[in-house]
Amino acid sequence: MSQDYLGNPLDTEHPQARKALDDFIGGFLGYHPRAEAILASAERHPESALSNALAGILLMFSESPESPALAERYRQVAARVNAPHPRAALYLALLQAWMDEDLDQVLQLSETLLEHYPRDLFAAKLNQYVQFNRGNWPALLRIALKAVDGCGDVAQSHGMLAFAYEQCHLLEEAEASARQALALQHDEPWAQHALAHVMLTQGRIEEGIAFLERASPHWQGLNSFMYTHNWWHLALFYLGRGDQARVLEIYDRHVWGVLPAYSQDQVGAVSLLARLELAGVDVGERWQALAPYLQQRHDDTVQPFLSVQYLYGLARADKPEAQRLLQALRERAREAPPFSRAVWAEVTVPLAEGLLAHARGEHTLALARLGVALPRLNEIGGSHAQRDLFAQIELDARLGAQDWAGAQQVLELRRRYDGLDVPTNRALARVYRALGLPGLAQAAVARVEEVLGR
Repeated sequence: MSQDYLGNPLDTEHPQARKALDDFIGGFLGYHPRAEAILASAERHPESALSNALAGILLMFSESPESPALAERYRQVAARVNAPHPRAALYLALLQAWMDEDLDQVLQLSETLLEHYPRDLFAAKLNQYVQFNRGNWPALLRIALKAVDGCGDVAQSHGMLAFAYEQCHLLEEAEASARQALALQHDEPWAQHALAHVMLTQGRIEEGIAFLERASPHWQGLNSFMYTHNWWHLALFYLGRGDQARVLEIYDRHVWGVLPAYSQDQVGAVSLLARLELAGVDVGERWQALAPYLQQRHDDTVQPFLSVQYLYGLARADKPEAQRLLQALRERAREAPPFSRAVWAEVTVPLAEGLLAHARGEHTLALARLGVALPRLNEIGGSHAQRDLFAQIELDARLGAQDWAGAQQVLELRRRYDGLDVPTNRALARVYRALGLPGLAQAAVARVEEVLGR
């Protein structure tokens, strides 16, 4: 029986179908657009249940309300194959479970795949994706350790492990795993991404800028998510050092406009524009340019982490669809499957209400609603760096509500991670003036001047 490049069994001997399967696995793990060729290959090879099941799964990754309907055609083709190979049958069952929103079954089946085929890194990556969206970081780590056990010679397994360690706050282990991945493959983008997380968390801002600038030529040709997201990380480093012009340049050239219809590109743009505004930057008409794509998300409740950012972008663009999406989220909270209902009702809805209030300048209401959601924010998924947007918005609501004492506490805790962060120190100067502590205000100003005067 034929095998893919990792040594996993395939259900076809056709050279082109085999190449497409290799391209799918390698492209998916490496964030390369060649993964998408599985769609055309599946149509050409209805006898390959594996090709069609994986094509359907790829469409489920598009994070769109239309995904299940688009995936259904491939599921039907795969289901018509008589006596499919056991690996193909597991992936077909996984696709059906995902379409049915039975994510517990998706996780179980992906683990079963990894148990039967220890070098099936796609199964591990899929499992991590679902656990990531649930905020289950120890599970992310557990599956990554299995992946490395089975595929320790492959850079992507160590990149997966690095990110899992980072999300568990095990930063030294994360850096070691990322560097192991880069030793195996110098341009492994997920390992670069994990190392950027470590450097940001540890306040290694100048080092992070230098590292990502050196890595950035390797991002050309990656899929839009990995390309825009690694540039997004670089923008965060520059924002911390007050280089607003460079951040706007990165936004315009590398974050927005690559694949504007895609969910991850949209939330990356929302997040970076929001951070720019929170840092006092006039973003011009950029919200309006983003709005037409977000308006199509007016009833998109596929994932809480995505939906709340669509809503915030719509609100900042002053579009009525923001209110419509909030209503859709409330309906979703009432109708969600039992395993996710509490997350929608008790975290997502108050978070969305707080974000909408903040976008409208209703700081006291924003502070109250965000305060409900923030302690459980982990449950909606997203990385530490991504979720920090909501903490920054809550901080801005404190400033707007003139909660100077509360803001001082938050800001000084933030300064422990990066003592020279320009937005933090500018806010501290404002807070200490309001608190009647001019000496501390001047010290904050001096730190800003130190950075900008370099």
